[in-house]
Amino acid sequence: MRLLHTSDWHLGRSFHREDLLGAQAAFVDHLVDTVRSERVDCVLISGDVYDRALPAVDAVRLCDEALERLAALTRVVLIAGNHDSVQRLGFGSSLMDAAGVHVRTDPARVGDPLLIDDAAIYGIPYLEPELVRHPWDLDERSHAAALTEAMRRVRADIGRRGAGTASVVLSHAFVTGGEASESERDISVGGAASVPASVFEGVDYAALGHLHGRQAMTDRVRYSGSPLAYSFSEEHHLKGSWLVDLRPGGELSAEFVEAPVPRRVARLSGRIDDLLTDPSHEKYQDRWLQITLTDAQRPSAAMERLRRRFPHALVLGFDPQGEAAADPRTWSERVRERSDLDIAGDFVAEVAQAPASAAERELFHEAFESCRRKEALA
Repeated sequence: MRLLHTSDWHLGRSFHREDLLGAQAAFVDHLVDTVRSERVDCVLISGDVYDRALPAVDAVRLCDEALERLAALTRVVLIAGNHDSVQRLGFGSSLMDAAGVHVRTDPARVGDPLLIDDAAIYGIPYLEPELVRHPWDLDERSHAAALTEAMRRVRADIGRRGAGTASVVLSHAFVTGGEASESERDISVGGAASVPASVFEGVDYAALGHLHGRQAMTDRVRYSGSPLAYSFSEEHHLKGSWLVDLRPGGELSAEFVEAPVPRRVARLSGRIDDLLTDPSHEKYQDRWLQITLTDAQRPSAAMERLRRRFPHALVLGFDPQGEAAADPRTWSERVRERSDLDIAGDFVAEVAQAPASAAERELFHEAFESCRRKEALA
């Protein structure tokens, strides 16, 4: 059996207010082409299909189109992630089963597999510990307890299958040792967010979602990662899907299929003059950028100047280095001996990159005097 493992589409998500729907549509095109060219028997989508519980209309339309195109070529199994609404994503799931699109959002059905040829595929949606604790009579409120019980139910069903049946699990969770990025939503509950990879022992392949970087926790337990970068911390990620072959006897091989990247992300730091003139930075001119300036004094009109060379700069930070940044005193210590008028003047100079004018200082003086009179009358 040949599987294509993908996850964390986050349809409808933007990147620092940049619309990503076109890039997500390009990924769907790539996915459909891969299914066709590689003769994939089943596509596994391991949660976070949408970016929020109430997705935008355009995101729903793209999802509908993606599933329709995939179903024309192969079977599809998808589960709900922590960003998805189980009620909305699961609407019409029993009807979609007949079309070859199998949506699994109900924790009560984790032990009911989809049978394709000689494989049993189990969908474990994101398990909110508090919601399954009482129905499953769990001893503790944690992701480990919830997923352990889910896998107990899966193994119980596997034990009833024939010896030649391959087992596949889709799960949306944070496995211990996984490398996170800045774009995953925190799912910690009482400090117990992660689950051990050993919880998936006994299955031939575990297709994981939640973490946005591709990674193999073991040969049989893998994250596909998100199809696009959703934070600058993912600048070195390789995006795509796992193409997995399951053979009789449990033999497995996996190959990563790289997805198209419409615009890469990167982080730059340095003095503004160096960033604007260094020839080595030419390769960044077509990337979405997070730029951190290290000038001792904040340059004037910094983003405007940077965008002349880097038109896709999105985030600007300031981390001064040098003499102006070397003062070890706290802000309160630095202003302790200065008057309110001087502090206000410093603020104007910082923002406007020019000393406060006489008119501005007179306006501040009037404002401070007005405040003092009100305090005296209080």
